[in-house]
Amino acid sequence: MIPKHKHTQKLCVQIKRQIATLKAQIEEERKRRKTGRNLWFIEKHGAAQLILAGFTKSGKSSIISRITNAKPTISDYPFTTVEPVAGMLPYQDIAFQLVEVPSFQPTLGNSTWNLRVLGLIRNADGLILTLNLQEDPCWQFNFVRKILENSKILVEKPKARVVVERKNVGLGIQVLGRLLDGTYEDVKQLLNSYKIYNATVKIYGEATLDDVEDAIFEGVVYKPTLILANKIDLKNSNEKLENLKRMVEGKIRILSVSCKTGEGLEKLGFEIFSLLDILRVYTKHPAKKEPSTEPIILKNSSTVLDVAKEIHSSLYKKFGYAKIWGPSAKYEGEKVGGDHMLMDGDIVEIHSK
Repeated sequence: MIPKHKHTQKLCVQIKRQIATLKAQIEEERKRRKTGRNLWFIEKHGAAQLILAGFTKSGKSSIISRITNAKPTISDYPFTTVEPVAGMLPYQDIAFQLVEVPSFQPTLGNSTWNLRVLGLIRNADGLILTLNLQEDPCWQFNFVRKILENSKILVEKPKARVVVERKNVGLGIQVLGRLLDGTYEDVKQLLNSYKIYNATVKIYGEATLDDVEDAIFEGVVYKPTLILANKIDLKNSNEKLENLKRMVEGKIRILSVSCKTGEGLEKLGFEIFSLLDILRVYTKHPAKKEPSTEPIILKNSSTVLDVAKEIHSSLYKKFGYAKIWGPSAKYEGEKVGGDHMLMDGDIVEIHSK
């Protein structure tokens, strides 16, 4: 039974979307069994996976073929790409996996086609939205954003984050930010309406009761997004680019590029690295002089204990101390504890108890 309160209509819409998504997954599974392979499943590789999405003729295929090892079919016909195509983009000593997905079909709404694309975006680490400056980029962006938001995918970093951890400890609510439209008791009643009596709820930033409800169903996801304003080499493109910048208001990164001349594409690796808010950490074994050449990729604000956990659970449990070389160290080989905050390029040598 669906709880009878003011959120009921919203919940019904969400359930209908989930049913549509499940139907699309079932259809894909049926085809996989028939053909022996899932054409829409792309295993993650590299430092992160980013989806290259947009409308047909936006230049996605030309871009991915120019900057990666991928070989998509490129033609003047619309909807040439009918299944995902993956390639690796080198950046310094790491590489990002770019996945070109079939173009959105605006006339089909929540079709199996669009739902497959949305499923790939939801599972990726980030989104590269390719807009065609030959057309109206503002319309393209608004249309895609609406499709994404209807599927609970955000391209702008939300002001709030709510974490609901189911535990048999009673109900604990921690407001670490600010609840805009309710009280502790309102949150408790909302949780109880879904028969949640044992959980810890942590509210960060400026949150609403809707944010709490979305967290209950783990429905909303934020995908770091970069806009590629493509075909900057063409006439009147700069004017359209400025219109796009005014509309976005700096809330989303925009990189102007040309899939024909290559202009701007040399900056893409740096833009992705900055967008994902990640850092590289190199591990060093106490018995060896040189650190690893392949870094561990972590989120900014990660600690030495995060490195230990990434290497092995036993090293995390038996952590003693670490030695640090690099930007976060006060001096080379500084001895630190597990809560030491790391920076990009650090070398970490972990010693167990």
